[in-house]
Amino acid sequence: MIRGKERIASTESQQAGHSARLSFLRQEMEAGRLDAFVVSHLPNVFYLSGFTGSAAALVVTLAGLTLFTDPRYSVQAKEEATGARVEIVRGSLTSAVAKHLSRLGVRRGLHIGLEAAHMTVAQRSTLGKALGARARWIPWDGHIEAARAVKDAGELSLMRKAAKIACSSWEEILPLVKPGVREIELAAELEFRMRRKGSSGPAFDTIIASGPRGALPHAHASRRVVGKNELVVFDLGAILRGYSSDLTRTVFVGRAPAEIRRWYGAVLEAQQAAREVLRPGVSAQEVDAAARQSLQRAGLGKQFVHSTGHGLGLEVHEMPRLAQGEKWLLRAGVVVTIEPGVYVEGKGGIRIEDDALVMPHGAQYLTDANRELIELG
Repeated sequence: MIRGKERIASTESQQAGHSARLSFLRQEMEAGRLDAFVVSHLPNVFYLSGFTGSAAALVVTLAGLTLFTDPRYSVQAKEEATGARVEIVRGSLTSAVAKHLSRLGVRRGLHIGLEAAHMTVAQRSTLGKALGARARWIPWDGHIEAARAVKDAGELSLMRKAAKIACSSWEEILPLVKPGVREIELAAELEFRMRRKGSSGPAFDTIIASGPRGALPHAHASRRVVGKNELVVFDLGAILRGYSSDLTRTVFVGRAPAEIRRWYGAVLEAQQAAREVLRPGVSAQEVDAAARQSLQRAGLGKQFVHSTGHGLGLEVHEMPRLAQGEKWLLRAGVVVTIEPGVYVEGKGGIRIEDDALVMPHGAQYLTDANRELIELG
């Protein structure tokens, strides 16, 4: 719990962070010759203003910041978005944004950026009709996401804590993993323990896949009963004040046979290969290639069916994506997951995932749960 001077210091730090982000964004807007920018993606609204409501839009100009939301959030918006002018809207937020933009000026050629990927055709039509020929609408996706990729000290502090919550919660439930327990029961225990440690909830639907279901990389926890002599994949994450962690571990219930040990060792070696190349200046595809080539050498390349990792922060999947063909260059301050896996139909899957912070001369790992093969029972 934050009290007294700590709460004041935390609030001041958040305000300073939002101010720095807006300053950078306005520099980008000036370079792009934008008069205004409409922000509609909620994680980006939070990143720039601190507002956590489920209905919102921001209009950023070179001189001001206006938050639009509905009456449910009239008190919350004023408490959270202290650096913005707040407009409470009864009706369409898009119409209110359009009306606001129409007051920016009557000259022709008003340049307005949009997060086009996060707007519907109807929303764009509403904005277009309001300004007509006076405005030039410019798709401006990805600018905030690119800035979000590099975390500041406050963000990293939250992500470290979120990672510890996930790791310690997983370690605590290991004694419960035994034949006869249902996947969904283990998921409930995990999520309860993460909440008890301070998480506002799971970062995504907790994945617990036992036996043959482990061959499904995104299998949700089901009512399947864990059996003897089979793999169990755990993929979980905690949210702490908006920031996520993402951890995957695989255990074996019983004594693992040689084939399973070989597969597990190959996945662990692939993750280590990716870890060793992770540093500033390396492209996202190079990290993926390190893990992929390692599994190919082990004869398991075809069983690795997804990318090696992804960016992590306000969203579980954000820039950059560690995959083939991704030329994005890593920078210090970026947090990514490293999660190679092997999936064999009818037998199950093995995935090992950690959250990594790119440092000036390498990487630091936020997750610290045991990576070695754990045999239970």
